[in-house]
Order: sequence, then structure tokens, then C-alpha cells
Amino acid sequence: MRTHVVDHPLVTHKLTYLRDETTDSPTFRRLADELVTLLAYEATREIRVSPKEINTPVAPTTGVKLARPKPLVVPILRAGLGMLDGLMRLLPTAEVGFLGMIRNEETLEASTYAERLPDDLSGRQCYVLDPMLATGGTLAAAIRFLVDRGADDITAICLLAAPEGCDRLEQELSDIDIPITVVTAAMDEKLNDKGYIVPGLGDAGDRLYGVAD
Repeated sequence: MRTHVVDHPLVTHKLTYLRDETTDSPTFRRLADELVTLLAYEATREIRVSPKEINTPVAPTTGVKLARPKPLVVPILRAGLGMLDGLMRLLPTAEVGFLGMIRNEETLEASTYAERLPDDLSGRQCYVLDPMLATGGTLAAAIRFLVDRGADDITAICLLAAPEGCDRLEQELSDIDIPITVVTAAMDEKLNDKGYIVPGLGDAGDRLYGVAD
């Protein structure tokens, strides 16, 4: 597994305001959307392409186009939805699937409660959207779910990551022999006793959409 922390002043700038507890939900959503687009440039660096012959106004030339099968974007519900538009801005022709996973706050284990994905993902590159790589359980389960359906290249885009989560991904996915990459805006210090990233930015889902009472 490869972990890539995107080192760019605009990334750090937007992340600073995402972390700020005074940032309201509409501003948080806008900043998250912009930050994901920046991260997506790095996340799609290895996207598959095929040659395309074209004619410019001056001469014929060979360019590239996205290869088939189309890449699949998979936001993990619910917080991953807040990252979807930022990636689709770069990949408007990609297909979108959904994976609903929830973390048990006592055991910190993830379970699947909903999915809308093709049954066969053979030969597909997948881009998983999950704002917080905290304990790593949810993301590890999501990646294994996609691999079991045939995905052969997976990139996870996370706003923040914790060392404990990355270590768990390494351990739980050590038997998977396909490229797996995590692209994130920052590797934070640690997890607290509740499994939240420190310093982090709080609960990404609540900050994106508010708390439903």
C-alpha cells in the first residue's frame, strides 16, 4: 500500500479552515468540495488511458483518452457524499457506485448496511471517497468489498488520516496483491480514546450535513 500526503499550500490553506470549529456547514461543504478536487489531481495520476488519434487545426497528432472500462467512484455513505462533486468535476464520465458502512462506536468495527455497485468489477479502477481515515476499519472493509468483486486498482481519497488507520490498512490488506493507494491532505498526530483523529476536524458527516435529531 502506498500513502501519499499532498504537500501544497492551497491544500493546507483549505484544510486549516475545515479544521476551524467556527466554520459553518455551508462553508465546510464548499471547502471540502474544493479540497477534494485538489486531491483528485494527485489521486488520478495513474488513471488508465489509451491512445486517441485526432486532427488539430494544424496537423494530425496522437493524444490520450480515458481507457475502458470506465473508472468507478465509490463514496462511503454518508460523509463520502460530500466529496463526490469534487471528484466528478475532474472525472465527469466516471461511473458512481455507493457503499453504506457504519462504525460501531463501541467496538470500532465496520459493517455494510447498503450497496449499489456492479456485481463484476473485473479490470476496474476504483476511487473510494471517505473523509476520515481514523481507525481504518471502515476503509479496510470497503476496499476488501471492492476487491472481492474484482477491482484491480484502488485509490482512497481522504481529507485526513491517522497513523493508526494507515497501519491497520497495511495489516488487514497485506494479503491483497493489487495496487492500493491512499491520498490525503494530512497525516495527523494520533487517535483519541474515542477513535477520533487528533487534531482532526471533528465528525466530518456532522460538519457537512449537521446533526439530525
